[in-house]
This record gives sequence, structure tokens and C-alpha cells, in this order.
Amino acid sequence: MNGPIRKVSVVVMIMFLALMLNSSYAYVFRTDALTNDPNNRRVRDAQFGTDRGDILVGNTPVVTSKPSNDRYEYQRVYSQAPLYAPVTGYYSFLYGSAGLEQSQNQALSGAGDAQFLQRMVDLATGKKPTGASIQTTLDARAQRAAYRALNGRPGAVVALDYSTGEVRAMVSTPSYDPNSLATHDLDAAQKNWTSLNKDSDQPMLNRAAKNVYPPGSTFKVVTSAAALESGMNENTSIPAPASYKLPNSTAVIKNAGSCGGAQISLKQALQVSCNSAFAGLGVRLGDGAIRKQAEAFGFGKTQLSDIGAVPSRFPEKPDAAQTAMSAIGQFEVAATPLQMAMVAAGVANDGVVMDPYIVSQVRGADLSVLSTRSPRQLSRAMSAQNARQLKDMMINVVQNGTGRRAQVSGVTVGGKTGTAKSDGRRPPYAWFIAFSDNPQVAVAVFVQDSGATTAETSGGRFAGPIAAAVIEALR
Repeated sequence: MNGPIRKVSVVVMIMFLALMLNSSYAYVFRTDALTNDPNNRRVRDAQFGTDRGDILVGNTPVVTSKPSNDRYEYQRVYSQAPLYAPVTGYYSFLYGSAGLEQSQNQALSGAGDAQFLQRMVDLATGKKPTGASIQTTLDARAQRAAYRALNGRPGAVVALDYSTGEVRAMVSTPSYDPNSLATHDLDAAQKNWTSLNKDSDQPMLNRAAKNVYPPGSTFKVVTSAAALESGMNENTSIPAPASYKLPNSTAVIKNAGSCGGAQISLKQALQVSCNSAFAGLGVRLGDGAIRKQAEAFGFGKTQLSDIGAVPSRFPEKPDAAQTAMSAIGQFEVAATPLQMAMVAAGVANDGVVMDPYIVSQVRGADLSVLSTRSPRQLSRAMSAQNARQLKDMMINVVQNGTGRRAQVSGVTVGGKTGTAKSDGRRPPYAWFIAFSDNPQVAVAVFVQDSGATTAETSGGRFAGPIAAAVIEALR
């Protein structure tokens, strides 16, 4: 064999070796990723004809598969579809999947690692594979109460068991019907997809976890926590001028009404939601202290991977004026309702923030438990002593301050109102975050459009009663 042929042979051998190594790597290490890739139509064709597992709320399947008289054999069916759509997502031949349908796809389709033995048994017996069922942490009472209380207005509600991190409710409105995308009539599915994506109300957007908004005065709870952690207490006196001129700026922050004096306690400032007091307090604490506190509550971290929640954010390098605005939840502060529920939960849980989760168990077709999720601590946001002080301050807001409309008869409720500027073309956003000890729950309510004028919109008026309804439903 002459030299040129030898060289060509070596190159060809190297190429074959590289191809074999790449194939082996893909088979061993990339199987899961390739199987779950929504663009993998071959796998989707095979999976679409399987008896996909249920998604359960309590003992009730809210998503199931039923036999169909067509080539796909099974039709995915969503009961109470708009109520649970932000959590369940959809399973569509043309458009893949979203929500739990996507994150739990392997288990639901029967392709999970824990189902390997069952697949081998099914293969040996000629039985068609059956997917595992997914048990959620949602409470149907809280879910329905939140959905009804929003009453079709654009917004979201999140409720957490603050001692465990279990998501008890996650509602986003307006919502949509996943059945319209799961239909085997592919022409109809395509028309429905186009219609949903053209809808200016964005019904497919999970406002509870997948979009951020300025939290307004609910963020004053974070600023209050930073103040307490810095050595202040609820009786520390802070300036509360009628208005606050931003440092190195001609802009002025005004109060909605009288704060009760030129010098007031931190407790009083939270009770009446005094903008000037918290703006000045923010400058006094500095952006570093507030950012550190926000991050301790979960800002900057991706939460709830089962839903694909986005991180909330606090600005990186604000100047003094921007820090003052950030301290009252404006400028570039942006949070999901999920994150603000975690803030209330951390305060209620003696300063400990639990990692939120929405899937508690995965059970096989034979009802055997394949996996169980246990509560996990995410962080300690503040000391237990300071958390108890802040908890008392938030209870005072509901009993004597701006949060009176969140009161629930026979239940001690703590909370904080928020009214945040949006884009200037629509009324402000209305917020309310709350907690109660019995039931043991933290709630965040976000009303994107109250339907009222700017002057009429407030968190206490529109969001507070929704939080009360959710707490009442869980009693």
C-alpha cells in the first residue's frame, strides 16, 4: 500500500472512530435530552399513541388519557381546563408540551428511568406501556377560590404552605383550554394555536411564575427585613417627610396621605405604607444591604423548575436615587407572584424560606411510588427574632393599616399592600402578600388590570380580598 492510500485509510478510520464515539456518547449521555426534545417528531409519534399517565389534584385526575377511535389510540383530556392550565400545560402533537406535561414527560409517557423494569415486563408480555401518574401539591379549594376571586381580570395568585414549600394554589388569568391544542384534529389545533398566540391578553402566559412585574409597596417587606437585620427594630424612629426629594435629582417621591408625623416608627411606616420613609430608609441602608436581603428571600434564583419559573431581580448598580425608588419596589425591581409569596412565607416561617415545589409524588401504573419529594430549606432570610418582629408588623398592617380588607374572621392574618406603576398607559398593578397561621399558608395576589381608574386602584382594595378568599377556602 503506497503512502497516499495509507493516509486516506487512516483519515477514514479516524472518521469512523469519531462517528462511533459520537453515537455511543449520544446513546449513553444524551438519550433523555433527545427523547424529551419537543422537536423530536419520531419520539412524539411513538409517544402520542401511549396511555399517558394522569395528573392529580388530591385524588382527582385533572388530566387523563382516554381511548380514541383514531390512529393515535388515546386522547389527552383536561378537565376544569382553564383552572389548571397554567400548571398542567398542554400536550400537543403539533406543538409539543408545556408545564407539567413537559417537565414530567418521561414519567407521564412511561419512559422514565424508574419505569425501566415495567417497560421490560410490558415488552415481554406484549402489553402496551402505561405512563406514571403525577401527584401535585395543589389544593382544589384554594385553586377554585383564587380563580373565582380574580373574576377574569388579568392577574395571578400563588399560595404556599410556608412550612414545607408546597404550592397550594397557582392561578393565572385569563387562561386557556389545553383541549383545544391536544385535539387530534390537527387543522383545528393549528387554528387554535394561532388564535391563542395572537390574543393580546396572552392567555397562555403563566403570570404567577413565568413573568416579572414591579412589586410596588409589597417590596417594603424586604426593605423592612433588611432594616431589622441591620440592627433596627420595629420601634426605631425614621424620618417621614411629606415628600422625599431623590438624591441628585429634581424628582420627588410623594405619599398617598399623611404618614402620621415627621418622625415615625418602622412599624408605623409599614402600617401606612409611607413612601418617603422607605425611600429614605433605602438610601440609608444602601443598595447592597437590600439586594442581599432580596437574594436571601430567593431573588436572582430560578424557582420551581417543574413550571419553568423565571428569576425575580433587584437592580445591579443603582445610584442613590434609584436605590430610593428600589426600596419601595419601583425602578428596575421586578418579581413574580411566586417570589412575593416566598417573601411572605419566609417571614411567617420564622425567617426560613422553603424551596417551593408542586409535584409531591410520581406513582407507577400499579400505584407503586416511584419517587417522593420531601420539603427542603432554600435559605434563612433573617433571624427568627427579627422575623417575628416583622410578622407582628405585617399583622398590624391588616388589623390597623392599609390591609384591612384582607381580614378573615377568626384568623390572624398578616400582610402588605402594593400598588405599582406599570407602563404609564394602563392603571397601576395591584398587589397583596399575606400569611396566616391557621391555615398555615402564605399568599401573593397580583391584579394586572383592576378595571378601575388609576386613582381608584390599590392593592388593599382589589388584591386584599382575594388573599382573604384563598385563606378562607383553606380553613
